[in-house]
Amino acid sequence: MISVNINKSFGDFSLDVKFEAPAGVTAIFGRSGAGKTSLIRMIAGLENPDHGAIFINGRCVFDGGIKLPTHRRNFGVVFQDARLFPHMTVQQNLVYGGRHDFVRIVDLLGLKPLLKRHPKHLSGGEAQRVALGRALTSNPELLLLDEPLASLDARRKAEVLPYLERLRDELHLPMIYVSHALSEVARLANTIVVLDAGKVVAEGPVHDVLADPASMRLLGVRDAGAVIEATVQRHITADDLTVLAFDGGRLELPIVHHDVGTKLRLRIPAQDVILARQKPDQISARNVVPVTVTALDLGRGPGVAVGLQAGGTALLARITKASLRDMNIVVGDQIFAIVKATATAPENIG
Repeated sequence: MISVNINKSFGDFSLDVKFEAPAGVTAIFGRSGAGKTSLIRMIAGLENPDHGAIFINGRCVFDGGIKLPTHRRNFGVVFQDARLFPHMTVQQNLVYGGRHDFVRIVDLLGLKPLLKRHPKHLSGGEAQRVALGRALTSNPELLLLDEPLASLDARRKAEVLPYLERLRDELHLPMIYVSHALSEVARLANTIVVLDAGKVVAEGPVHDVLADPASMRLLGVRDAGAVIEATVQRHITADDLTVLAFDGGRLELPIVHHDVGTKLRLRIPAQDVILARQKPDQISARNVVPVTVTALDLGRGPGVAVGLQAGGTALLARITKASLRDMNIVVGDQIFAIVKATATAPENIG
């Protein structure tokens, strides 16, 4: 358990943050200038708060009288840039961090083919994997990741994300993951803390926060969307489609390159969900799911965030106020959610 209750003034900007992060991956999400990097630097010990306390698994690393320096906090830290030693090989960089579980970490991160290379011969994604490995070989109590994929293009991000998922699932090491990319947060995090102007404006299990209609105004219309847990049921190779099963039904998506039985996370953007009073017939959309309306949140503009429940899974849709009025949708209604098979981007599946 990670407990943070700190504040610090930076001239006109004030960071005032209180949250608790349970086991697993806790994402710190917010737009540029929200205070994410300042927060992670204070947890790491690179800066000190003006007031407050930070506890890691019951051990105090900062309060009024205790200010443990970074090297005594036993944290692994990975930044946007890999910060590898250019004169050292990959293996030497890893050993510099330490030797804990060296063989296993090399295997988990796919680093064996890279061990004899120098950083100048690595791609951006490879360098970040080495930086992750170096942080892990020090046997940290907590891993802090400050936007580790922000400097990578889409292809390199897609290469690194599965390794982060493996670390989450196999090492069970507590992580705090800072990001402004909700697709990364949805795939990796168990818990999310949303920052805005230096304050915590939402926090909780990632599935609950992302599916909450009230969160849409915090996350942004384009980013808002629910996360569901699904299992690969079968592949329809003739049509290049994969069938995913979840406790609210099934979804067909463009082919997903995972074995049958694989459990996946899937983020469905709210703006890609269409609502219907009656089950539609003869339409191109492949996915029609019966849902119950659980909440309505009217925004300042023309949009309405609609909370939905499909079996035990929460979904989210965004429609116009005019559509809400014309369809006479109220909480408790039994309606249908329609999701185009091609609406879910590959980066939202993992």
